[in-house]
Amino acid sequence: MKLMLTIKIKQMTKFIIRKCNTAGIDLIKFYESCRLKAYQDTKGIWTIGWGATYYHNGKKVKFGDIITQAIADDLFLFHLGVFEREVNSLIKNDKINENQFSALVSFAFNCGSDIDEDTKAEGLGDSTLLKLVNINPNNTLIKAEFLKWISKGSKSERGLRNRRTKEAALYFSPVSLLA
Repeated sequence: MKLMLTIKIKQMTKFIIRKCNTAGIDLIKFYESCRLKAYQDTKGIWTIGWGATYYHNGKKVKFGDIITQAIADDLFLFHLGVFEREVNSLIKNDKINENQFSALVSFAFNCGSDIDEDTKAEGLGDSTLLKLVNINPNNTLIKAEFLKWISKGSKSERGLRNRRTKEAALYFSPVSLLA
């Protein structure tokens, strides 16, 4: 009976669904900011709300689109859920804590999840950052990996450096027992 229970518990832990915590959500919202009128991001991609590039129905944001704050907030929760699921699917180490997970969700929200067939690091999926997290989530080299994703020489370099610094700080912050 004890062996059977142990096997069931081990099987159940594979289905842990982590969620981005308040600190992670605050970090994402601080750096994304909310715009109710469509704008082009630094790569020329039409974006609206809290960094959304498409709507619930898959339709891409386009020039002239305008939304309400309520729709922007709803879109944020929709996209946050997408990134939470994708980051959950990429994490192979069950020892990561909620701050570590939330920092990775913020990173993916900005850089992309990079869940595709190639091995080119275009976001979290094929990155050395993820490889280090999956080997040992407490590896101090992880901080430097966050900081590699700053688009050196771009007009957004300073903001990205600040964001990656905050993501790394959240990643290595102890989880509060008071929350």
